[in-house]
Amino acid sequence: MNIFDKGFAPAEAQLRYLDGDYVVLRPGTFVRCAITGTPIPLDDLTYWNVDRQEAYVDAVAAHAAFVRHGLGRS
Repeated sequence: MNIFDKGFAPAEAQLRYLDGDYVVLRPGTFVRCAITGTPIPLDDLTYWNVDRQEAYVDAVAAHAAFVRHGLGRS
C-alpha cells in the first residue's frame, strides 16, 4: 500500500531523535510539532530536540521551545 492507493490514511509516526538523524520506531507519514501541534511530514522534518525527544515545525517553534524551557530570552 502506498499514499496513492484508495483508502490510504496518513498515520502518525513514532521516532527516536538522534544527533542529525532519527530512527523510526513506529512507521507513519508525519509527526506532530511539540509547540504548535502541526503535523510535519517526515520528508519535511528538519528541527528536533534530542534531549526532549520533540519535533518542531520550523525554527520559530524550535526557538519557542528553547525559551519555554528557560534556555533563552523571549
